[in-house]
Amino acid sequence: MAAGREPLYVYNGGFLTQRRLRRILSLAGYDIRLGRPPSGGLVGVWGRSPTAHRGEGVAARTGAGILRVEDAFLRSVRPGRDGEAPLGLLLDRTGVHFDAAQPSDLETLLATHPLDDTALLDRGRRALDRIRRAHLSKYNATHPELDPPAPGYVVVIDQTAGDASLLGAGRAAFQEMLVFAQTEHPGARILLKTHPETAAGHRAGHFGPGDESNLISLYDAPVSPWRLFEGARAVYTVSSGLGFEAIFAGLKPRVFGQPFYAGWGLTQDEHPVARRARSLTRAQLFAAAMVLYPTWYDPHHDALCEIEDVLGALEARARAWREDNEGWAMSGMRLWKRRALARFYGSERAPIFEENAARARATGRPHMAWASTGMAAAVRCEDGFLRSRGLGAALVPPLSLVLDDLGIYYDPTRESRLERLIAASPDLPEGCVARARDLRQTLVAAGLSKYNLAGDLAGLPELPPGRRILVPGQVEDDASIRLGTEAISTNLALLRAVREAHPTAVVIYKPHPDVEAGLRAGAVDASGLADVVARGADPVALIAAADEVWTMTSLMGFEALLRGVPVTCLGTPFYAGWGLTTDLAPVPARRKAAVTLDGLVHAALIDYPRYLDPVTARPCPVEVAVARLSTGRVPRAGLPLRLLAKAQGALASHAHLWR
Repeated sequence: MAAGREPLYVYNGGFLTQRRLRRILSLAGYDIRLGRPPSGGLVGVWGRSPTAHRGEGVAARTGAGILRVEDAFLRSVRPGRDGEAPLGLLLDRTGVHFDAAQPSDLETLLATHPLDDTALLDRGRRALDRIRRAHLSKYNATHPELDPPAPGYVVVIDQTAGDASLLGAGRAAFQEMLVFAQTEHPGARILLKTHPETAAGHRAGHFGPGDESNLISLYDAPVSPWRLFEGARAVYTVSSGLGFEAIFAGLKPRVFGQPFYAGWGLTQDEHPVARRARSLTRAQLFAAAMVLYPTWYDPHHDALCEIEDVLGALEARARAWREDNEGWAMSGMRLWKRRALARFYGSERAPIFEENAARARATGRPHMAWASTGMAAAVRCEDGFLRSRGLGAALVPPLSLVLDDLGIYYDPTRESRLERLIAASPDLPEGCVARARDLRQTLVAAGLSKYNLAGDLAGLPELPPGRRILVPGQVEDDASIRLGTEAISTNLALLRAVREAHPTAVVIYKPHPDVEAGLRAGAVDASGLADVVARGADPVALIAAADEVWTMTSLMGFEALLRGVPVTCLGTPFYAGWGLTTDLAPVPARRKAAVTLDGLVHAALIDYPRYLDPVTARPCPVEVAVARLSTGRVPRAGLPLRLLAKAQGALASHAHLWR
């Protein structure tokens, strides 16, 4: 036996063949065994599945205890029958949560735990805010942008026939529930909500076309449950997990079974459980069932974790499915980028690379183009703001990319998706603001930036005393300069403007790393204008040594804001115009919202980009990307790409050919 792990004897092949199941149990302290348990040992069974009787029989004969295992209430994007592994388990030594014949560990928690700790309840509320905001559920192959029917309908939730949580209830019970819904809501439209496994063709439900009428219809559209509940007049269920979620949508579901969430004053119970006499708040129910009870698993760090980590992983996975499930047709993508793009956006269907935009659109797939090509497309793609360890121009693959269906972040002439997210950031839930604040503090403490070149750079040059103004140089033919500047659009003009405004300041000029590497245009003679030309210096260290930053549209301005350094903009980057910068160039009148720094961080680093974990090759939350950048477990350009980068540098004078 592995040291410190308890033997768990199993008689169901799934415990042996499902790697994720075995791994979570191992991390939770169990050593899976075959054979006969000793008296006082422990037998593992899957809930009340058809195979559970094997382990139950052995336990009865040997005096062993039983550990009942079930999927947690936030499981995956698709059902397990589609082959997707769970993000958590419910491990119960006294019962199973859906069977009220005897108390389970969850029922005992709900009945006896004080559930009065402010920190616990606040964690629960914040987690619930994230679940609602990201439209998460037990299964997540849904599209939050889809509209449900016009409000005023009644939702009657179907379940798969023979499901263990029904405890033998069959079609008659569901027909009775439907009659109640019709009787209690005469004239209302009734939606028979199909279970995802039924919609996928895996298992039959209890309702079918024969149950439909003028006012009753089967409903299997992949609408987010949170959108569905917004327009619901009432919800009816036997024991579905959707009934649990309906509670947090502000409804009081009518329950015809005895699920774990019934009996606490938050449901209308047709068959009350007499021993459940306690009244709970929604926050208390959520904290017990979602924070305390489950055993959560982080697939990125291969470790048990808290609900917050699972939410990050599931948000990233659900977003990838929702954006990629139709497959992409991509145009304007350089050859060296295609492998990374396929990894980012091809987990559901491999992308089609088609340079002719008309032919790309003719595939019937959503059309994506690299933004700087200027090609018309439904969605534009660009690097994210926490990109890599190494330059994109040196062909280092990215950890983050952004998609924009409105414009692109560096083009202020039209609204971008990022701009809309920033404008909405004052309405973020408190938990989202706290997450952004934690992220910002982590980035600053770790010294991270877009390219994270510090390990390859020289230390700070000697800086004269006085008020220090850092001036980051830029690639002069970059799209952000072409679209985001007017009067001042070159590095030389920027330096002249700074020197004119601050004749006695210490001006520190930092050439752009792509320009320093000879890969892009923008070299300038800064003599007479800059006191220090910080070639090869760490940009984060320079920001820390500066009293302010003056820039056209450089991302270093954003990175300075993260570190509390004042920023003056002579162009119109995405972070200008929100009250966080001194703006000397025109900003769009539509940028009116009073934005906080953490609201800006949430929009730019959490909501807008997508991240790919280079270790697991899975979509991941920003926190995982930050961890990889901090430890150096990130991709670098291989030899063929390094050679291609050198060739690209040789053609730097024709850099437009590489955009």
